Amino acid sequence: MRIALTGGSGKLGSVVLPYLREQGHTVTNFDVVGERGNGFVRLDLTNYGDVVDAFHSVDDGPDGFDAIVHLAAIPAPGMRSDVVTFENNMLGTYHVFKAAERAGITNIVYASSETVLGLPFDVPPPYIPVDEDYAARPESTYSLVKHLEETMAIELTRWNPELKIVALRFSNVMHESDYAEFPSFDADARLRKWNLWGYIDARDGAQAVLKALEWQHTGFDRFIIASPDTVMSRPNSELVAEVFPGVETRGDLDNTNTLLSIDKARRLLGYDPQHSWRD
Repeated sequence: MRIALTGGSGKLGSVVLPYLREQGHTVTNFDVVGERGNGFVRLDLTNYGDVVDAFHSVDDGPDGFDAIVHLAAIPAPGMRSDVVTFENNMLGTYHVFKAAERAGITNIVYASSETVLGLPFDVPPPYIPVDEDYAARPESTYSLVKHLEETMAIELTRWNPELKIVALRFSNVMHESDYAEFPSFDADARLRKWNLWGYIDARDGAQAVLKALEWQHTGFDRFIIASPDTVMSRPNSELVAEVFPGVETRGDLDNTNTLLSIDKARRLLGYDPQHSWRD
């Protein structure tokens, strides 16, 4: 596939980019920062005209694209003002989706976020493990945008029955270099309760992107993408009893399996995470 990748210079994108290329795909990185050279194009997603033009073709690049992977965004709450976060992320995603329509691209995979599940869970989740079945609970401007993006994708795919948009609700992205800190989390169960002690190894995040691109489907769907375990050595039964007493639990929690359910991604996408901080 000829793939337009936005945000290929970011923490997740910098792993997705080489992975997709290693799998035989032609990938162009569109980002505001990156190494000058073949395969990188500087692009401001808030400028719609530039996005439309880029998605049709760029000199010395492929003559159009078969798919889009949209990862570019202000990546977390509180990094910029709320208004800037909303304007940058919402407008950028709309421009990507609309430019894809103009260019006739109907295969779109993009980064949604675990934050729509109700992070930081100051209001406890309806049940644990959490999954995609309950309504979004955005608790920040950043997560509000992610929810609105999913809502927009639902309507765009309704308008165009040939369109596929897959929202990957990524957990907190981690590289191998981050894992040295993980054992220290055990001392305070509340330190990482904000996302139910979850994370996603960037290498498995890249796998999920490819699985979503290859998924033969039309319409919109959403998937939680997390690593198969928590960041903790303590069993989930202890953590949940201490931090979320009274919350309904489902299944066996006497383990360290992820509490961000990836069952749907496993079942429909064939997502099969291979990496853990315990390796």
